[in-house]
Amino acid sequence: MNLVSCALSCRAAVANFRKGGQGGHIVNITARPALNPRQGANMTAYTASKAAVIGLSQAMAVDHGKDYIRVNCICPGPMYTPMVNRGNGMSEANRRQRANASVLKIEGTGWDIGQGVRFLLSNHARYITGQVLVIDGGVTLQGPERDSQAQ
Repeated sequence: MNLVSCALSCRAAVANFRKGGQGGHIVNITARPALNPRQGANMTAYTASKAAVIGLSQAMAVDHGKDYIRVNCICPGPMYTPMVNRGNGMSEANRRQRANASVLKIEGTGWDIGQGVRFLLSNHARYITGQVLVIDGGVTLQGPERDSQAQ
């Protein structure tokens, strides 16, 4: 469903952009497991569908660039949103753990994603298409601690 809904939405957008003749900008949303399947263990179908959103975005960037339709993708990290806080809510310990997963040691919010979308839709990104903007505070960079003495 992740890929199908994205593809159908993009198809409708492209048709409207072509009709208008002025080009357009599409920003799709993927997920970290698309870039690193180890961050989505036991989620094979989800990981594959989110990776396919990247492939779709890049293929569309190639196919529709001639019409000045830019297509990019955002890959968010763990974000604190109202959806995360529903139900039992998220404990402060879980929130600290999420913040510590970031090299910046802070937690992201929906506003961080919104600023990335705003940038990609702006004229500041006029020469950017087919790219994945990772907004995760460096979570995808995390691994074993580096030796601070190593050169």
